[in-house]
Amino acid sequence: MRINKLFSNLGLCSRKETNRLIEANRVIVNGQLCEPGQWVKEEDIILVDNEPIPVKDKIYIALNKPVGITCTAAKDVKSNIINFMNYPEYIFPVGRLDKASQGLILMTNDGDLANEILKSENEHEKEYIVTVNKPFDDFFMKGMSEGVEICETRTRPCKVSRISEDTFRIILTQGLNKQIRRMSKTFGYKVLRLERIRIINIKTDGIDIGKWRNLTEKEIIELRNV
Repeated sequence: MRINKLFSNLGLCSRKETNRLIEANRVIVNGQLCEPGQWVKEEDIILVDNEPIPVKDKIYIALNKPVGITCTAAKDVKSNIINFMNYPEYIFPVGRLDKASQGLILMTNDGDLANEILKSENEHEKEYIVTVNKPFDDFFMKGMSEGVEICETRTRPCKVSRISEDTFRIILTQGLNKQIRRMSKTFGYKVLRLERIRIINIKTDGIDIGKWRNLTEKEIIELRNV
């Protein structure tokens, strides 16, 4: 694999940060200065600052993201999720939850597990509670559940159930950009509040807005086996 992916999978640093290390001549592969995007093998001898790659413990966190925080590690975005958490180790968000939404986001340094969670073909469930700007009828619920044309594609069928006259629960198995907001807009509704309460087997139960907790060993095992 490319060295950028290796460093990310090992929880050492991001792929962009890997490029910075390489450009600063701080990475050596088999006695030679590493080149950007270089392919490496497990048996290669890789040094960073003339030291073997440190073995990092895997980190798995469930964060209840507040509104106003952006799910990016980009340093030029002041409201980025990394600055918000100020976590002492390198971690990154698994997927995204738009700035205007709140709720569950998984944070980790395990690139392999993150990739498995995000693979569209795995059809992992994500559950949301959504409030729109006016009461909706059964036609809206039926249309949302059967799939909607957005982003030049048709969304997968999903589960939709009513909570109140203007609030519903929806379970998706894909993650198109602002999917629920765009689906709702197709039917003439504006999302006022969107909260993600579950990703696969991980829930926000017991986590206050803006707080986080480490996943349990049981939860991690279940995530790896889905």
